[in-house]
Amino acid sequence: MSVWPPSFSVTGDHVSVVELSTEHEADLVEAAADGELHKLWYTTIPKPDEVNAEIKRRLALRASGSMLPFSIVDRTSGKVVGMTTYMNIDVVNRRIEIGSTWYRKSVQRSPLNTECKLLLLQHAFEKLDCIAVEFRTHFINVQSRRAIERLGAKLDGVLRAHMIMANGTVRDTACYSIIASEWPTVKANLQWMLEKPR
Repeated sequence: MSVWPPSFSVTGDHVSVVELSTEHEADLVEAAADGELHKLWYTTIPKPDEVNAEIKRRLALRASGSMLPFSIVDRTSGKVVGMTTYMNIDVVNRRIEIGSTWYRKSVQRSPLNTECKLLLLQHAFEKLDCIAVEFRTHFINVQSRRAIERLGAKLDGVLRAHMIMANGTVRDTACYSIIASEWPTVKANLQWMLEKPR
């Protein structure tokens, strides 16, 4: 039985988005240690010593057809600097979420995330013929919400008391999406964001 979406990798000017592999563990351990991102209680980023388990978890979800996990490679250094996924896969309705994304601290606020999202959105809309791509984050994660909004996604709403976090607090989840009819405009804007003078 084939799994949707099928495996793929894609390369841009700044990043390569490749299938997650156990071979990426050493770089991901280093990335997870950069900035101690696991201490951000409102996100789910593995501690360096939990990276192996997280890789295995994501690969198991791929095997079950519920996730397509990726490593994000910085083309300048050649190192894996983070992870992202297609998740909450709805085959019948051709909808996916881009989520469970994190980057090492030293590459945040660089062109890497913008290009990574452009490449994943382009594949979703132009190759997989998705009708919508979703993004979700903790309501109080302002940095993540602003990054999602800069992509051109629109707020669909907030799922109140949606999840229980590891520390026992209850997460309100902000749900965003880009729909197929919006993709040409979103694509043009993301390309401009990458090309404009810095």
